[in-house]
Amino acid sequence: MSITDKQRLVIKVGSALIAPTNSGCSEKYLKNIAQFIHQCRLNDQQVVLVSSGSVAAGRQWFNDPAPSMAIKKAMAAAGQTSMMAMWDRLINLPVAQILLTHADLCDRERYVSIKETINSLLDNGIIPIVNENDTVTSEELKVGDNDNLAAMTAAAVNADAFIMCTDVDGLYDKNPHKFSDATLLKTIDTIDERIYQMAGGAISSTGTGGMQTKIEAAEKATAQGIDTFIVNGFEAHSFHNLLEGQNPGSHFIGYETPMEPSQHWMTHTTKACGEVVIDEDKTGFTDSNEVLTSDDIIAVKGEFSVGDTILLTTDDGTQVAKATANYSSCLLNYIKQEDSSDSSSAIQPQHHSIISKKHLAVLENA
Repeated sequence: MSITDKQRLVIKVGSALIAPTNSGCSEKYLKNIAQFIHQCRLNDQQVVLVSSGSVAAGRQWFNDPAPSMAIKKAMAAAGQTSMMAMWDRLINLPVAQILLTHADLCDRERYVSIKETINSLLDNGIIPIVNENDTVTSEELKVGDNDNLAAMTAAAVNADAFIMCTDVDGLYDKNPHKFSDATLLKTIDTIDERIYQMAGGAISSTGTGGMQTKIEAAEKATAQGIDTFIVNGFEAHSFHNLLEGQNPGSHFIGYETPMEPSQHWMTHTTKACGEVVIDEDKTGFTDSNEVLTSDDIIAVKGEFSVGDTILLTTDDGTQVAKATANYSSCLLNYIKQEDSSDSSSAIQPQHHSIISKKHLAVLENA
């Protein structure tokens, strides 16, 4: 499978490539990536760049060997402008900055707005450069790594190919830094537990993601039918090979039948704010006209509001679905404490179900 016949590409570049010494931007490895992006544009391909590195780029201006979260946010603010200026100069084509939090992606209205903005930029020949908004984000609002952020972006803009640049040639059956007999996996058609075990832990000391997050990202992207590649961003030949239609790393094959976009968004982008445990006999509601009422609830876990995404599980821990809550956790807990007949009368006049089926994703292990 070649990227030369792909119309829309999402390319993710990590902090280790942006700031190899963790103290300021460096062009050392980015020239090859910028030339690759430029050539793709000359080939009439659209490109979205997801670039990490703002914290590492801004670290040089702060004399703090153990920075607090507040200092890291300040580093991100200072480093982001430096990083954007570098990409602007190296790519030498019009670029635009887009800073996102997970909350932006989890809100359906904002998600659609992001999609429309990026599409408008691409249609006008401008390269969107996406990064997590580290300056304002909190732990609750963070994606946490730009591998998964890039996969969510790729799904949002209906990308045809997704390329993650890292410090190894791709996914090996064991850590190539530790085992000389490690074998590179060139093609992966199914992402399962065996693949995750091969990924192991983080490799780079500069970035927040390792091979594990790249597999998570590949799983998100391939579910949307997006062919995904992990390549060595430190080697110029990786990009020459891609332009020649060759696979220089590991290729994860996109689903032949992709998930429906709204189901993909609910499954792979939204974050469950809480959990509702339902009766095992009621799991069939997902493929029928049956509704869930307060009588079907065994327990309510966590705190959530109307409109938040919640996880539906059974008493044995089986994950059934993710859905939009029609009731807050506070109200559902209150109703559960009341007499069952009273709870039904209290809840039914307003809604027929505790969740909305407008945004509902049945989970695979259900």
